[in-house]
Amino acid sequence: MKRCLMLLVLMTLTRSTLAAPPVRHRILFAEYGNTQNRLVELDADGKMVWEHKPPSLCVIFEVLKNGHILIGYGGNPTGVQEIDSQHEVVWDYISQSPQVLGCSRLPNGNTLIAEQGPCQAVEVDAQGKVVHITPLTTSVKPYHLQVRNVHKLPNGNILSAHEGEGAAREVDPTGKVVWEYTGVENVNDAQRLKNGHTLISCGTQKRVIEVTRDGKIVWEFGAADAPELNLVWVSSVQVLKSGNLLVGNFLRGHEGKGVHAFEVTRKKKVVWTFADHVLAKSITTVRVIGE
Repeated sequence: MKRCLMLLVLMTLTRSTLAAPPVRHRILFAEYGNTQNRLVELDADGKMVWEHKPPSLCVIFEVLKNGHILIGYGGNPTGVQEIDSQHEVVWDYISQSPQVLGCSRLPNGNTLIAEQGPCQAVEVDAQGKVVHITPLTTSVKPYHLQVRNVHKLPNGNILSAHEGEGAAREVDPTGKVVWEYTGVENVNDAQRLKNGHTLISCGTQKRVIEVTRDGKIVWEFGAADAPELNLVWVSSVQVLKSGNLLVGNFLRGHEGKGVHAFEVTRKKKVVWTFADHVLAKSITTVRVIGE
């Protein structure tokens, strides 16, 4: 009996002291700022396995289900491209606006494009035909900071991030504002969660927040929660299958210190970081591939 109890205690202690396997991610990121502009893929060991030079300024991308990458490019011309792993452009839409940076592939195969000057969300089909234009509201006149990422919601409305104004807005198909959250800084993305709340990357406020329809912050993670990360500019956020968040930290002006990206639980525990300052100086959007 004593021997059985001893074995049980030893087994319990062994299980409790076994370290959880380290978190490993295959990631893709956009590097931009005081450095080259490129897309870089890293394997789970942090080794670069793929690199792509976009035609011009690129800060936002989306990994598609077929493995291709959708990128907004903001040069002259400007528009959205879909590229494959061999760097072949398999779809290209040239915009008539001064600049495009945000884009999203819709479930119906159409593409949503965030145009700046005028500020609007343009939906185009696979042949590049415009099927709908939704006017977006912003007080910012210079086009470069009018709008970043955009998403079409299940109800047909558009949720947009307005960097220069520091606002996240939902508008109906006519452009009427039906919801907004303001008072944040350099908003690069706003995402509607399944619970109806909105997740916002708050740029130079150095935090990511979750807000309700009535504007109440129900969760946030910021610089004070983990000073060792050296949060400078929270530029992107991705909800992982685990429910954890992958957050991008744009280090422009503060290169060489802190992390480029990190994974954090809803209990505010940081479980993974990426901080290779030899490989990258400052990144904007970062995504775990396969999520």
